[in-house]
Amino acid sequence: MVIADTGFWLALANHKDKYHAMARVRLIELSPEPLITTWPVVTETCHLLEARIGAQAQQLFLSNYLAGAFSLFDLTIQHVPRIIALMKKYADLPMDLADASLVILAEHLGQGRILSTDERDFEAYRWKQRKPFQNLLLDTQIR
Repeated sequence: MVIADTGFWLALANHKDKYHAMARVRLIELSPEPLITTWPVVTETCHLLEARIGAQAQQLFLSNYLAGAFSLFDLTIQHVPRIIALMKKYADLPMDLADASLVILAEHLGQGRILSTDERDFEAYRWKQRKPFQNLLLDTQIR
């Protein structure tokens, strides 16, 4: 499974986004490997799609979820202490809930392969304390 961050979804949806073509290519290259994300990322994505493109963009995004384009990892109350610890650790960036949820997801999956336009933060974040993310969107070595 490949983790998908908000920036990837926004780039995929917006043909004016500077990462749009790259996001489309990566999606094809990684197919049929499944994508996974979290509810905080879905919420952030819907908010930004509506603000930047319009209400239909967020509806299409959710329709794609219903059609099975990606799956969701369920955060539980047991994840909250780890989320708080991550937010404290990366307070200088700062880390938001969506990003913290993706670190939790990487820890759950046991791997940090991610599609993200957020190069700075996902270069800094570590899952399981020391393991770096591999950003498949921005990594030119993927092809």
